[in-house]
Amino acid sequence: MFGIAIDPESPRSLADQIVGGVCQRIDDRVLRHGMRLPPIRGMAGALGVSRFTVVEAYDRLVASGAVVSRRGSGFYVQAGAPSGERKAAAPEIVERTIERAFDNADVMREALADDPSTVKVGAGWLPAGWLDEGGLRRRLRVLAGREGQRLVCYGEAQGYRPLREQLRVRFDQFGFHAPPEQIVLTHGATQALDIVARTLLRPGDCAFVDDPGYWNLFASLRLLGVQLVGVPRTPEGPDVAALEALLEEHKPRVFITHSVLHNPTSGNLSATVAHRVLQLAARHDLPIVEDDTYGDYHPGHAHRLAALDGLDRVIYVGSFSKTLSANLRVGFLAARPELVRTFTDVKLFTSVGSSEFAERLIHDLLIEGHYRKTIERLRGRLAQAMDDGLELLDRAGFRPFAEPNGGMFVWAARPDLDPVELARDAAGHGIVLAPGNLFRPQLQATSYLRFNAAYLGDPRIDRFLKAI
Repeated sequence: MFGIAIDPESPRSLADQIVGGVCQRIDDRVLRHGMRLPPIRGMAGALGVSRFTVVEAYDRLVASGAVVSRRGSGFYVQAGAPSGERKAAAPEIVERTIERAFDNADVMREALADDPSTVKVGAGWLPAGWLDEGGLRRRLRVLAGREGQRLVCYGEAQGYRPLREQLRVRFDQFGFHAPPEQIVLTHGATQALDIVARTLLRPGDCAFVDDPGYWNLFASLRLLGVQLVGVPRTPEGPDVAALEALLEEHKPRVFITHSVLHNPTSGNLSATVAHRVLQLAARHDLPIVEDDTYGDYHPGHAHRLAALDGLDRVIYVGSFSKTLSANLRVGFLAARPELVRTFTDVKLFTSVGSSEFAERLIHDLLIEGHYRKTIERLRGRLAQAMDDGLELLDRAGFRPFAEPNGGMFVWAARPDLDPVELARDAAGHGIVLAPGNLFRPQLQATSYLRFNAAYLGDPRIDRFLKAI
């Protein structure tokens, strides 16, 4: 319940674990001011403990100032008391200090830092040297000098229409139809996901996400006060048995998932799993957001939920940030017409518009064949980097979750190593690693790390892995 886990074998008392779990959810903004905690009987049943244990935990939460008791109504999250005043939560806070030393924001800041001396093997994008910056500069000069080019105006609310027309052609190739009226251009996939979340979710709502999954999404949803429930991931997509059980227990408002070259495992959705996921979604009236940010790196045919569903309950999200330029920030979403109208309104309210100049540039690169040639070149280079990287990791004793079929990520583990401690050690050598707990909805411990194959060829990585 609320992602709180109880370990009967832990040296900490059950009441301690409940107190710590509730305070962690408050700190993570999963539980926010004014939200009601489950009734004592319900919490006891969900966690498999006695009512007396829950009463003790709730009493201690009230005494610490984290929770307030309202006679005849229940227990509610109190306005944020300083963490130091929550004395009952101290054991949990101490334990979390190590785990959160490499939290999402820390690794993101390290990966984005303009420091050429670091090896960003934990990054979610390709090295700048792999991308065609020279070609972009040439095309920018041509576009800026073109007569009649608009440089000082807001663009259309849904984005540059010719690019939306071109996306329609691409979607047809993927197996689903979306006319320009059903497409909204955004500032990258991040804004597209934010628009969807702002539209479909409210504080306290439950959202299903991949476990492991996209770390930045998790942080963004927490800022909105959304309760995250992780759906375990298999090499062929979401674990459908686990998804079915979770749907019986929770009432999610949406399921946000990757189908093609999943981040961080690089797994791909199988046809069988895709059909079962859509059957469960139909039975529970569950909207699905399909994030296809890395899909263009897939070397062949891939199964997409949008193709099987026809954008009935699937909302399709993608971006050119990972394939052309993160600086241009051009993404998109496609959905049913009535949803697109609302998504467009949210885009206008939160950002007025998107960059028509950047969208025109992407359009030119698509219609001139530049994008196709770029993707083909990058696929080949990534395939070689992946082969070399897997060999390097194998020599160092790491075992992948599954053999990647395209893409840039390797989700791998060496059970005798603590990923957080390894990341801390690597930082001292100018290497940015991404320990696997970052990719889990509640930062749960795991023995996995995400490696970006495009960076594994740096000799400093080989030296570091040999040293450990």
